[in-house]
Amino acid sequence: MIKKILIANRGEIAIRIMNTCHEMGISTVSVYSDADKQAAHRYKADESFYIGKSSPNESYLNIEKIINAAKTTNACAIHPGYGFLAENADFAHACINAGLIFIGPPPEVIKKFGDKTIARQMMIKTGVPVIPGMENSETDFEKLAIAAKKYSYPVLIKASAGGGGKGMRIVHSENELQAACETASREAASAFGNGSIYIEKFIKQPRHVEIQILADSKGNIIHLLERECSIQRRHQKIIEETPSTALNQLLREKMGQSAILAAKTVGYVNAGTVEFLLDQENNFYFLEVNTRLQVEHPITELITGIDIVRWQILIADNQPLTISQKDVSGRGHAIECRIYGEDPENNFFPSPGKISYMKEPTGPGIRNDCGVYSGFNVPVEYDPIISKLAVHAETRQLAIQKMIHALSNYVISGIKTPIHFMIELLQTKAFKEGETYTDFIEQHFSNWKPTFNHTELSLMAYIADELLKNNYQINDNILEHKDFSNTWETLKNWRI
Repeated sequence: MIKKILIANRGEIAIRIMNTCHEMGISTVSVYSDADKQAAHRYKADESFYIGKSSPNESYLNIEKIINAAKTTNACAIHPGYGFLAENADFAHACINAGLIFIGPPPEVIKKFGDKTIARQMMIKTGVPVIPGMENSETDFEKLAIAAKKYSYPVLIKASAGGGGKGMRIVHSENELQAACETASREAASAFGNGSIYIEKFIKQPRHVEIQILADSKGNIIHLLERECSIQRRHQKIIEETPSTALNQLLREKMGQSAILAAKTVGYVNAGTVEFLLDQENNFYFLEVNTRLQVEHPITELITGIDIVRWQILIADNQPLTISQKDVSGRGHAIECRIYGEDPENNFFPSPGKISYMKEPTGPGIRNDCGVYSGFNVPVEYDPIISKLAVHAETRQLAIQKMIHALSNYVISGIKTPIHFMIELLQTKAFKEGETYTDFIEQHFSNWKPTFNHTELSLMAYIADELLKNNYQINDNILEHKDFSNTWETLKNWRI
């Protein structure tokens, strides 16, 4: 059995992985950079190891340093989380070559699915439906222009080597194409080290629906139902839910079987997600495979009761799946909101800085996978995700109400977050009726402004911060907290 795992990541996902490791009696090692010397994930682990300067290339993306950290601390396995090196085939190879267990798919599988055009070719051969588009990536503009004309505008430019919205552009006419291709290629080269792009037909108002899979090394593969991920900004998800309001049982089974077929085609092992686009006629098309744990995995865990990280570890330890497809069922409804340090008034631009005060929501059916605390500086160098707030209730309507309640009780001051934006989004008629498409934010919130006064809120936060300073005292180098009910009780009769 695996005894010690190094988590090659940071923040909330590192802490989430550690929680399961500790439940299983597995020791953990965290890694940290200069920017993360005071990060929560460093102190959550049994051991922490410094790996370099704040720049990702000198720390969390440095394969040699991470392998060295694992060897030095006698870790026998590495969990990559998501982002950074999670879908890097060279990193998976390096782990194996160093005698370490890589908790994820085999390197050759990561490599195949890492190139979107190769993945499309594989799916075409196996009969999984794909969006009409180029089968090979290109850097030659003339060939890209020919393809755009063939599939007719609007078309979608995509990076062949990555995902997460990087290197992606919608082009509505021929005169926009060259500039869009150049921008997409530069962005892809910067993000993935590969500027190759390709073109596919743009599907208007699709839904983004993904299927979670688990596959062991014995040939057993199951899916853990679907997640609806259509609420996106800049082609990146911010709100997810399960089950999808668009799927009936027959469509759910068809998509689940297509996901399993996609995994079997390449000998997939461990956890993964097969992503599809669903058009308005309920035709679904293969989009990509994420060969890692997904940010939105908590909602699947909430409705199925299955700990995906636990199964990642067991499968990496060469243990067989003990659950079959008939054992998988969903109960109730779950919603996740990604809480970032970002400004929804400014196109969701990152908002790093010091969190002066934070109070997390709690209660039945509320789960908050969090990686920060009051006083922590959200660094500018990394993705500014703070936490994944998820709720679970008997019905979708109750889940929406519970999420609005949870968001309303989530206090984060010092930086900007999309909390209030999400409350307003969840309250819209369109969302409540399940009319969620990938252009939802563009259609309903293109020029969003908050309904409250920022100046008044800032003054209240300042007063609260000043008052809270008096609620701490130092005794023999130990920080002690004096009792108080909450910020608003502490404010008492203050008025702006």
